[in-house]
Amino acid sequence: MRLKYLFYLLALMIVVLLAIVCVLSFEAHNVLFYLVEVFIVLVLMYLTYFYGKVLKPLDTISSGMELLSVQDFSTRLAPVGQYESDRIVDLFNRMMDRLKDEKLRISEQHRFLNLLIDASPMGVVIEDFDGHITLANEAALRFLGAASFEQLAGKTLAEVTSPLAREIERIGRNHARTVRLSNSLIYRCSSLAFLDRGFAHPFILIESLTDEVMKAEKKAYEKVIRLISHEVNNTVAGVTSILESVGDELQTRDGTQDLVEGMHICSNRCMSMSRFITAFADVVKIPDPILRRADLNECVEACKHFMETVCANRHIGLDMHLSPPQTLQVELDRSLFEQVVVNILKNAVESIEEAGRRDGRIRMTTSADPPVLEIADNGKGIAPETESKLFSPFFSTKPNGQGIGLLFIREVLIKHRCTFSLKTYPDGITRFKISFPHPPAKQVVR
Repeated sequence: MRLKYLFYLLALMIVVLLAIVCVLSFEAHNVLFYLVEVFIVLVLMYLTYFYGKVLKPLDTISSGMELLSVQDFSTRLAPVGQYESDRIVDLFNRMMDRLKDEKLRISEQHRFLNLLIDASPMGVVIEDFDGHITLANEAALRFLGAASFEQLAGKTLAEVTSPLAREIERIGRNHARTVRLSNSLIYRCSSLAFLDRGFAHPFILIESLTDEVMKAEKKAYEKVIRLISHEVNNTVAGVTSILESVGDELQTRDGTQDLVEGMHICSNRCMSMSRFITAFADVVKIPDPILRRADLNECVEACKHFMETVCANRHIGLDMHLSPPQTLQVELDRSLFEQVVVNILKNAVESIEEAGRRDGRIRMTTSADPPVLEIADNGKGIAPETESKLFSPFFSTKPNGQGIGLLFIREVLIKHRCTFSLKTYPDGITRFKISFPHPPAKQVVR
């Protein structure tokens, strides 16, 4: 564009200069005057030719450079009527067509990848080179406990308040690890990287394995329990029958009282073993809950009344803090859920007794939006290294524990579509939190 303006200025200066010459030579001979006019015409013709051959192609190329600088791939250059220049223009236009097609292809691929990432059941978290989160899909937000991407944007994993984020942070680059949290959820986390402009761009993949692992665990322990239960119960029934018959026979003879008592002891031990195995078998037979809309506060009050005597005998305070509204509606099977709450309260009582506390307290709290029940105690607490094992089948921290209570709780709460966690916090309080899904709104028929 500057060359064009320079050309116009040069032509104007020549015309003015020649006009001055003409005026000064007005008194001269007519032939000289005509020669000057012819010279002016020739100069203008030359300038026109010079513009068409040199300045116009350069101006066209300058316009093309401006189009490239602003990435306008839809505009094309017009031919200038010169063979060499038109070849450049044609090459430029074909290059712009290819750039436009490539930009469209990349844009469509980018849109497709975004849709694929958003719809993926696997969590995807992309970080910048400094470890700050720049992208997280819906699955990742759900796994990390974030309501929206704004809660994660620009943060590092260390700044995200999520147990899963803390576990992911411990994974080295280009490594993968299976993570089991205290809320019984299991994830396969991979810390990887892809090349972006020659640099390794980090990203994280989070795959939920909870359903698959729990199904495999349940299938395995169901098979083992049925096998053991069948063999033990059959053996115990035969042994008990023989012991009772021998005991009855010995009672008719003198001097056999010690043998009779031994027979009864053996028979009782066999019955205890049968009950022990039956307790395991009951876990396998947990019925599917019949979900009905119920008042969570009312259910909590019923469990409190049931456990008040047990707590009072052990000098443990048991109180409630029920959130308004007084009727907190949730979907649950009241019979099964009350068994869950009673089991949690019994564990809290045992934890306080194990800690030897004289100021033991248990507090049950409900809150709305979403509906949550929290049972907190100031008992012995849970070691961090055992948190991830709490809801594993038949795992127990008690010397004589069978690991059935928490397994029963886990199965019932999962059937209720609840999320839950059991953890001892830095203030020394152990909290069992149960979050309910919102009950569906009642449809009004008109």
